[in-house]
Amino acid sequence: MIVFKKPVLSYLVLPLCLSIAPILQADDAPPTRNALKVCADPHYMPFSNQEGQGYENRIAQLLAAELKLPLEYTWFPQRLGFIRNTLKKEKPEGEGFLCDLVMGVPTGYELTATTSPYMQSTYALVLRSDGKLANLKQATDLLTSPPDNPDEIKIGITDSGPGAEWLAKYQLHQYMAPYPAQTGDPADFPGKHQLDDLLAGQLDAAIVWGPSAAYFASHQQDGRKLSMLPLKSELGVRFNFPISVGVRFGEKAWKDQVNAILQTKKTEIQQILQTEYQIPLVDDTGELLAAVSK
Repeated sequence: MIVFKKPVLSYLVLPLCLSIAPILQADDAPPTRNALKVCADPHYMPFSNQEGQGYENRIAQLLAAELKLPLEYTWFPQRLGFIRNTLKKEKPEGEGFLCDLVMGVPTGYELTATTSPYMQSTYALVLRSDGKLANLKQATDLLTSPPDNPDEIKIGITDSGPGAEWLAKYQLHQYMAPYPAQTGDPADFPGKHQLDDLLAGQLDAAIVWGPSAAYFASHQQDGRKLSMLPLKSELGVRFNFPISVGVRFGEKAWKDQVNAILQTKKTEIQQILQTEYQIPLVDDTGELLAAVSK
């Protein structure tokens, strides 16, 4: 999944974008395909990996089955240049592009056209079972029931992320243990160092994106378990974001085809996300969605 960035509006570029928008939206019917070609990161759990264990892998399998096509991947680290080197890169022999969709991008992402969202999740506070915050019942208890030893609390946050904004809003800077959004190793999954430090007892908690929070909570070490408490957006801090499939601009018919499948498989996708991956899903108001029955 693509890392979130705050939206930026360029008043110089906007008129040009409006003038060419009709051209970008106009296209013919989707070309005949011999495979569903997905752009993905090979080491990006719980989103994707080469073994097909991520939830984006699972949803890609649903799309491929519905299209009656084999599933193929173009692997590239989700780093700077990911879209340029995958979705927008033509094959050297000149026979189309390397891949035709990205399974997880923020809805309205500026580098791709996006389908209607197929999920919406929220950031969560991940707690260590033997940590100083283990007794919290909900994330906001951190604000109303301060711990006895606040100077000893360490909560992992991503630089400039919603977790940092939330703690800063309530003047809880002393809790912050900052981590970079990405490490220098493309083989590291998102939040790997925070998870390692939680399991090692060096952090009491961490605030991470919902799917990563669920992935963290599936780990334990030496009897030390992790759990998560979803966070709800509030004035000045947004925690929940919708996620879509990304396709190239100008391929409206292809986007509509993918959209139709996502809508048809909506219940099955929700079951995969909630049951298989324990991801906290929310509605547009940030309220948690009830699990769907099979």
